[in-house]
Amino acid sequence: MNYRNISLFGIVFILLVGVGFVQSWSVAFALVNLCLLSSVMALGVNIQWGYAGLFNVGIMGFTAIGGLAVVLVSVDPVPAAWSAGGLGALLGLALGAATILIAIAIWKRLPKGRARVLSMIATLVIGYALTRAVFAPARDAISSTNPATEGFLGGAGLPVLLAWPVGALFAGGLAWVIGKISLGLRSDYLAIATLGISEIVIAVMKFEGWLSRGVNNVAGLPRAVPRPVDLQAYPWVQSLSDSAGIDIVEMASIIEKLGYAILFSVVLVILIVLSELALKSPWGRMMRAIRDNEVAARAMGKDVKARHLMIFVLGSGVCGLAGAMMVTLDGQLTPGSYEPLRFTFLMWVMVIVGGSGNNWGSVLGGFVIWFLWVQAEPLGRGAMELLTAGMAEDNALRLHLIDQSAHTRLIMMGAALLFMLRFAPRGLIPER
Repeated sequence: MNYRNISLFGIVFILLVGVGFVQSWSVAFALVNLCLLSSVMALGVNIQWGYAGLFNVGIMGFTAIGGLAVVLVSVDPVPAAWSAGGLGALLGLALGAATILIAIAIWKRLPKGRARVLSMIATLVIGYALTRAVFAPARDAISSTNPATEGFLGGAGLPVLLAWPVGALFAGGLAWVIGKISLGLRSDYLAIATLGISEIVIAVMKFEGWLSRGVNNVAGLPRAVPRPVDLQAYPWVQSLSDSAGIDIVEMASIIEKLGYAILFSVVLVILIVLSELALKSPWGRMMRAIRDNEVAARAMGKDVKARHLMIFVLGSGVCGLAGAMMVTLDGQLTPGSYEPLRFTFLMWVMVIVGGSGNNWGSVLGGFVIWFLWVQAEPLGRGAMELLTAGMAEDNALRLHLIDQSAHTRLIMMGAALLFMLRFAPRGLIPER
């Protein structure tokens, strides 16, 4: 038994309990849920980087498409939008896909030369014109259908928990397409490609309103746990509130967040058990061998590109799962909130600080870094108030420092990363 690792998780537990006593238990459980989500996402990044050395900077794209799955699966369909242009939109998408497939077939089947290039260009131009002629009117008709509250096709109206594995499948499918194109690139070019594709995915979600209302957002998504307003009417919640001496509103909020914490913990436990079994299996040893020396692995007959594609799909699927869980927790899809560079940086800090190549280290890193990210603002504000205690209340410098205290979280993240790289470059729980 590794008492050092247990003590590290124990310290995180004590810090979270401290938040409950100092701030509120509702805040503490909200922080626990975000830490659990971060740990799931960090585990997906670690599967790619820690197992196979794949440098993926497009994490937010896979997370976003996982969140989109919640809308497409759980939201009720909009009959008026489907009547206005649903079939036209589907036909337009089918024409676009057929154009791409025909262009690929022409490129593969015709011999090299000017005829092949001209044929492919003609196919793409004609296909684009037909697709736009069919799709654009349908899209406009859908967007004009009650745009204040709808303006999109809606979803399938299925249980929201079903959207979690579907989000993983969506992200895994996108990763397969990306991997087939870009996994032959060198690591730095792979990073650039994944970042660019992430930006494309998020841009599509922002501006294709017929799909997910775009920047208008989709609010009021089905919940996996009853809302606090609904919980307040339950007799057992009222009884628990009276016996604990906690306001009924606060108690309902705590119970809702506790319910999500249980669901997220179950998902995290399943993922880490499967990840540990995979890492310690012959497959896991093969992946680490490929990561450490691709030339030697190829000499032993291993298909390196195929294995890289497999691990890329698996890690991206985990990130998509986390994205679906996050949207379910928020109860809304807000495409504008996906900031690829900021949150990708956070995910990588989690993996590096926790311990690249170690599943438990990634989980610990998710808890530690997200805790610091959330608590940095109140801690920074307290520190600024303490440093400027001797100044006048209306001192311009004092007011400026207190107003800018939220930005101390960026300083804290950079300092934490530099500290770990200097004194513990292999992370809090290093790979064996």
